[in-house]
Amino acid sequence: MPHFLIQFAQQHEEFRLPELEALATIEDVQMTYDPNDYSLESPFLIVEIESAEKAALLLKRAILIKTITELWGKADSWDGLIAKVQEHPERWPQYLDVSFKFSVVTFGGTIEHKDKAPLINRFAFTGFMGKIDLKTPEEEFLLIADYGIDPDVTVAHTFYMGRLVGHGKRELIDKFNVKKRKYIGNTTMDAELSLIMANQALCGPGKLVYDPFVGTGSFLMTCAHFGAMTVGSDIDGRQIRGKGKASIQSNCEQYDLKGRVLDALVFDVCHSPWRKIKGGMFDAIVTDPPYGVRAGAKTLGRKDPAKQATEPRMAVDEGVLAHLLPDYVPPTKPYEMSEVVADLLMFAVKNLVRGGRLVYWLPTVTEDYTIDDLPTHPCMELVANCEQAFGQWSRRLITMEKVADWDGEMGLGAPTGDMNTSKTGPNQVGHFGFRDRYFAFSAVENAKRKKELKEAYQRGGPQAVAAYMKELEARKKEATTAV
Repeated sequence: MPHFLIQFAQQHEEFRLPELEALATIEDVQMTYDPNDYSLESPFLIVEIESAEKAALLLKRAILIKTITELWGKADSWDGLIAKVQEHPERWPQYLDVSFKFSVVTFGGTIEHKDKAPLINRFAFTGFMGKIDLKTPEEEFLLIADYGIDPDVTVAHTFYMGRLVGHGKRELIDKFNVKKRKYIGNTTMDAELSLIMANQALCGPGKLVYDPFVGTGSFLMTCAHFGAMTVGSDIDGRQIRGKGKASIQSNCEQYDLKGRVLDALVFDVCHSPWRKIKGGMFDAIVTDPPYGVRAGAKTLGRKDPAKQATEPRMAVDEGVLAHLLPDYVPPTKPYEMSEVVADLLMFAVKNLVRGGRLVYWLPTVTEDYTIDDLPTHPCMELVANCEQAFGQWSRRLITMEKVADWDGEMGLGAPTGDMNTSKTGPNQVGHFGFRDRYFAFSAVENAKRKKELKEAYQRGGPQAVAAYMKELEARKKEATTAV
């Protein structure tokens, strides 16, 4: 099969291959590549795909792919690359008379503008005679030099030449940018990651997607953008209703998705009103469970079981049942993160169709995490586990697929770590008691920052302090956005 060069965006590196595989599944593209050729430190990957037309299908909704190029040659020097391209003159005739342009692309280094034209002229042997069009050519040919990520390297080590197939849809990141959105909240998901999750969930026309912790509805928008019908729920209706003219509905209007975002409902997912349907109801569940940092996870009930009512109560001086009053607020209790994850997986087992996907974020303490922390079920198969690291803690995007129907009896497989052990237990899972441990990290981090600030002042005075504060603000912004 023909070879193609994928250039990924050099960010969210662990997410790139899972998204690529998801895109191939969505578009039914047969693709092969050597996993050993992939590196988190390089944006380039060579894949085999049956045709350029099939390769172009991968770009229709790709977020982490910048370009795909039909590969004509690869070498460790420009001379070697020219020799490789000259080995296949049968590729050239079909492009002899079309408008075209050559572009010089670099990664990790630069080629001066004055050196680009002579370099392009070295490929004149292709014999292209069409009009050179720098704005809207019918075909674009790329000369790519890869210098790697070492800033001390000034010489490229790998060179590629090929015909551009197309660009990914990274402009969607700007379209769904939360800074441009009419309605957001403290926990609104970053647009890029939200779009990636929609791809991981295989969202598309004819699919029904559910978010059980919907918040301000970020996933409803991105999943609906790719054609799915979406619905969400939350135990707290305040974010769903919004404030004034700003709400989930206003976002639907902003993105022209009113016909696909079906509704957002208020209820506790642990006491779900969804009617059980044999074979499942949802094609995907896409969600970001509350970590208890900015928004604490809650479930119906009381912390003290002794205070939990077992019968409906009459409202004092009202003569009616308390829960029927318009201002009634049911009691809630904290919802431990390990319990959230276990319940979420079991809900997916019961309510996903076969082949449906569960895509969710799992916060975890880095030093305690192991792959065995994830609850398992015989009906569910792990597809991808991608880490976004923030030092002492990280969050993982977990993608699971339902591979068998639930028989009504099979329960969860217990993680190796005890999900209910104390925080000091030797076998605790990495996400147990995450809220308390996160704030413990914050206290330690604050003490560390005070020390670093003092050292910066002693080292370089006010200018060094200003530089440190600028760096600190950048780190804080990245971590806060994730939380």
